[in-house]
Amino acid sequence: MVQLMLYVNPVTGKDTNAGNSSTPHKTLTRAIRQAEPGTTIQLAAGTYNAASGEVFPLVIPSGVTVVGNESTKGKGVQIDGSGEFISSSFGSQNIALRLETNAQLRGVTVTNRAAKGVGVWIESTSPTLANNTFTLCSRDGVFVTGTAKPLILDNVFSQNSASGVSVLRNAKGEVRRNVAQNTGYGIVIADKAAPLLTDNKVFANRVGISLSGNAKPVLRNNLIEKNTQAGLIAAEEAKPQLGSRQDPAGNIIRDNGEADLQNNTRFTIVSAGNLLNPARVRGGIDFVTTQATGSSFILGPAQFSDVSGHWAEAFIKALVAKNLISGFPDGTFKPEAPITRAQYAAIIAKTFNLPPRPGSGIFTDVPDNFWAKDAIRKAAGMGFISGFPDGTFRPGQNLTRVQAIASLVSGLSLTSGNPSVLGVYSDRAQIPSYATDAVATATTRRIIVNYPQTSLLQPMRDITRAEVAALIYQALVATGEVQAISSPYIVNPDATLPTFSDIQGHWGETYIRPLATQNLISGFTNGTFKPDDKLNRAGFAALLIKAFNPTPKRPPIQFKDIPLDFWAQGAIQQAYSSGFITGFPDQTFRPQQQVLRIGMIVSLVSGLGFPSGDEKLLERYEDRNEIPAYARPAAAAATQRGIIVNYPSQAQLNPNREATRAEAAAMVYQALVATGRLSV
Repeated sequence: MVQLMLYVNPVTGKDTNAGNSSTPHKTLTRAIRQAEPGTTIQLAAGTYNAASGEVFPLVIPSGVTVVGNESTKGKGVQIDGSGEFISSSFGSQNIALRLETNAQLRGVTVTNRAAKGVGVWIESTSPTLANNTFTLCSRDGVFVTGTAKPLILDNVFSQNSASGVSVLRNAKGEVRRNVAQNTGYGIVIADKAAPLLTDNKVFANRVGISLSGNAKPVLRNNLIEKNTQAGLIAAEEAKPQLGSRQDPAGNIIRDNGEADLQNNTRFTIVSAGNLLNPARVRGGIDFVTTQATGSSFILGPAQFSDVSGHWAEAFIKALVAKNLISGFPDGTFKPEAPITRAQYAAIIAKTFNLPPRPGSGIFTDVPDNFWAKDAIRKAAGMGFISGFPDGTFRPGQNLTRVQAIASLVSGLSLTSGNPSVLGVYSDRAQIPSYATDAVATATTRRIIVNYPQTSLLQPMRDITRAEVAALIYQALVATGEVQAISSPYIVNPDATLPTFSDIQGHWGETYIRPLATQNLISGFTNGTFKPDDKLNRAGFAALLIKAFNPTPKRPPIQFKDIPLDFWAQGAIQQAYSSGFITGFPDQTFRPQQQVLRIGMIVSLVSGLGFPSGDEKLLERYEDRNEIPAYARPAAAAATQRGIIVNYPSQAQLNPNREATRAEAAAMVYQALVATGRLSV
């Protein structure tokens, strides 16, 4: 599928242009009129206003994505204007933009300075707003009404006169990971609206969050602080959901002017698992204890005051984003603090779901009312932890580094460690004899992370919370659950050692081994590579990104069949935006579909930008007539560059056969050689 792209530049563009990257349109108005469902409109830096030719309000149609610069929250990509819109809920309104269902607005700054001006109006539709800035609107940054169900993600709302976000009538949707500051009301929920508010930072407003009517929002892991009047106000018949005994809410509400929580309703609000001082509350509040304590649930947004610039920051944030590890009520993570066996069991139980092994997991010093009892039993049942000969577990005892390493290897049933790799550690003599195989296996699998020196294992030292996060994340990488994070502290085994148990003597060994040595490909937890297994599209995308780390050539898109939490979602987005792969006309990617050899060849030629080759080169293949017409120029280009590897017969291209993992490794290796990134 060729994704339709339109480009807009308010400075150099003309609306009579074709709208491509070299001859962009001048106005977003023109691009919207031309756009079809599935179109992405890329905005260049500049101001989009009436003076530049825009006609407000701008309406982004269903299935159309407007993108500026997401990495800067839209800095320098300014949409500034207002036009009249007749709302079925509220009559005549002054708005800058309106979004239809499945429309997306990403990476722009929106301002509406008109009287009672609203930045984006969402009425009974389900669009996505992500990584934008809404500022200096004379009323609301975003107004949601009707039966709308938007996704409002990772935006900044600042200096809007009335509110950052208002959600009214029967609207729902998600307001997630946004910042609302320096405005009248950070977030307003009214009427019968019932959105999910999670991981938002709401601070330095007059009121943080205002609830009225019959509003029933769900609040989770929000930070609401330093608002001059109150942090959270509930009025009329509003009933906020602030947690329960089984489901702690994890909100931090503190340091607000007159009250942190002001309940003006006739109901008693239940607060469970929030950081909320009873002395700073007005009205009826029932503080309920939860079944989770300490670090067994997230408190506040998934950001901490003490991990910025820390060597393990990327590992910590990745696990927090997956709700696998959490911080403390004061907004810290305490990365250098030790971790107890009970706390470690809680993280393991949350991270892994493996079949139980024989054994009860019942210990004499873990009573039924102990907060981590269930987690300890689950972790022990999966084989990650065990007790002591006297029948105890010793939940309060600190965990050592070697115990954590051995635990992960045991629980995941990892094997094929070569003891020779222990030579990378200058203190290898300190490794207990019972753990040498486990440490060797973890080293081979690149699970071990040593800071500040990779050569120092320090096996008997108490492990820190940061080190646990790094080890667990690397274990998830080793099992194919997540993508690798680049870190200089991941221990790499000696490059001369065998990497996989099933490639010796295989025709693809000469390609697979050097790629694995440079951590450009990976195998399976049992130490195999499975060179003759077929490769699906998701796996191929992950291989491309790991090997080439390409730069984007076009904005990414969200395929309908790729959930945001899909293991290869990031790789697929990057492979698409860099031109290596495309989707299908129905907006799907089909991640489990097998890759054909000719598809792999076309992908490499396209992504690396090789020009078409002389098709006379294809005469060397006995089955050249089987090459599809569209792919012949690419096949010729790949032949000319020496990318194509045919086994067992060089004369047989087998273009329409499903590619194996070995064939993918071989052609990626040859492509790296062709581009000068590897030497033969």
